Amino acid sequence: MNALDAHQAEELAGMFHLLGDANRLRLVCACLDRAVSVQDLAAQLGLSASLASHHLRLLRAARLMRAERQGKHVFYRAADAHVSRMLADMIAFPISDYRDIFYNQGKIKPDMVWKKGELV
Repeated sequence: MNALDAHQAEELAGMFHLLGDANRLRLVCACLDRAVSVQDLAAQLGLSASLASHHLRLLRAARLMRAERQGKHVFYRAADAHVSRMLADMIAFPISDYRDIFYNQGKIKPDMVWKKGELV
């Protein structure tokens, strides 16, 4: 892999910042294999339809999601195979293995959890 220039790094950091929100990450992951309506996403994730729509607009603007209107309903899905593969790889990443390593090295405590992108 080549080194990133400053512009590429900023764009990539922005994308990961968007995915750093648990609700947005859950929304994208719920749409990896199929298109899902805003109403179904909101119900599935326990969000209001307006909050789900807000997050989906941000994800669509970042080109992580795409929308398809069918009558009165809008259906969302992952933008393309690249997004699906990236998230599938992230989900498969063995974070628990690294957690054990960091714990054994004294870098984290056993009760620490990820919140807003930081271990607390």
